Amino acid sequence: MSRPPRARESVLDAFARILSDDGERAATMDATAREAGVSKGGLLYHFGSKEALEAGLMERMEALAVDDIEEIKRAPEGPVAAFMRTSIHTGSVLDQAIVAVSRLAQNGSAPAVEALRRVRVLWEEALRPLAKDETALQLILLVSDGLYFNNALTVGSVPGPQLDADDIAALIRLVEASTTPDAAAR
Repeated sequence: MSRPPRARESVLDAFARILSDDGERAATMDATAREAGVSKGGLLYHFGSKEALEAGLMERMEALAVDDIEEIKRAPEGPVAAFMRTSIHTGSVLDQAIVAVSRLAQNGSAPAVEALRRVRVLWEEALRPLAKDETALQLILLVSDGLYFNNALTVGSVPGPQLDADDIAALIRLVEASTTPDAAAR
């Protein structure tokens, strides 16, 4: 896949930042162009409407999720452990995209809801062969969701649980032991 133009990426970064920080009402085309440091014409060259900008953000999120899955599949610690370990919001471009698309979904955007579902399905499909059954798969996904949510509380105004690296490692061992058919053999 060819690399998208830097101005396009800057616009998507700015749009995601505004959505995440200030909400959908603040994420106008003008505000996005200003935040990205491009002219309105430059923004319109890449995204002819706010709907196109939203669609571009959702496409980016899905592409980043595909890249994330490839990384966790190659992780030396194993895909389930890598998925769990990366379930903490770090401010990555993928994290920013997920939060921004979630803001769109919270405001009733059906395409945003569907894009988030597609990402969830991508992760499910990648992890399904590693889980002993569907219940185990849902355990992996729900613990991941909980890690992500509680980490978001910690960085926000509501205190969440403070988990250190040892806590995360213990949680990963617990999830792996209860979800993988060959965990006892390890």
